[in-house]
Amino acid sequence: MNNRRTLLDAPSLSSEKSLKTLVENRTIYSLDNCELNLFETYQESVLVPLKFNDLVVTSMLRGKKVMHLFDDPGFDYLPGETVIVPSNVEMKIDFPEATIKNPTQCLALAIDHNKINNTLAFLNERYPKEDEIWKLNHENYSFYNNTELASTINKLIRECMSYSVTKDALVDLALQELLVRIIQTQTVQRIDHNTATAETDSAIYIITEYIRKNITKNISIKELSDKACMSTTSFYRYFKRELGMSPIEFILTEKIKQAKKLLKTSGIQINEVCFMSGFDDCNYFIRLFKKYEGITPKQYQQLYIN
Repeated sequence: MNNRRTLLDAPSLSSEKSLKTLVENRTIYSLDNCELNLFETYQESVLVPLKFNDLVVTSMLRGKKVMHLFDDPGFDYLPGETVIVPSNVEMKIDFPEATIKNPTQCLALAIDHNKINNTLAFLNERYPKEDEIWKLNHENYSFYNNTELASTINKLIRECMSYSVTKDALVDLALQELLVRIIQTQTVQRIDHNTATAETDSAIYIITEYIRKNITKNISIKELSDKACMSTTSFYRYFKRELGMSPIEFILTEKIKQAKKLLKTSGIQINEVCFMSGFDDCNYFIRLFKKYEGITPKQYQQLYIN
């Protein structure tokens, strides 16, 4: 269970009189380099096909879908999650719970391939990486929103739906930001799932593994920058560019992950979890855990321990 899902600001649903269909009713906002589609479904359906000519970034806003992509098993798709789908790849979608009173709402942002290619070329020229190039990873296509990614998607929704005469320019800037946020999120996910085996010599992999193995210790930025053979300033910029978060934010996130694992252990006390996760102060640990997960450590523990 992941309680820390960053939800998007869902636009208002269509009025009942304006609905053209009860399954994937579509509202389109067309711009120079992208097309925002809002889909609403009001009745149970199975294996509804959907395909775009461009790469599409989809995010759930309300309700529940089951997505079938590639040859992978179907998976639940819920608010707080984003899925990217390459061009000309067909999705098949189930709506197991959709009703008039409980509709699904999902956005699909189709992005022109030239805009993507130009943005990636700009990033690789202006912000070259030492270990790899800026690219979208279509294997890591499903992930939870983080705060930065959700903020960017919300900005795109607002601008695409606005009547501003400068909205195309503002959307273009937000599209660049969106691509950066997606790549950073995919890098974190790849490291989280230990799928970076081909990059085990990269500085970011070495540093994140070091953090995980020493999660109960007080790790300083100086210690990490020395390990990466960089100055503190260069290391901070490098880390934030790669993962979209500061080293301290990553360390705290890893401590919370460690705490969540421990809280599933029968009989363990909250203060034990606190110290075994690398925190010195139980009150601070409880406050931080609630900030990250939306519930206290005790409440989280009760979800798993009968």
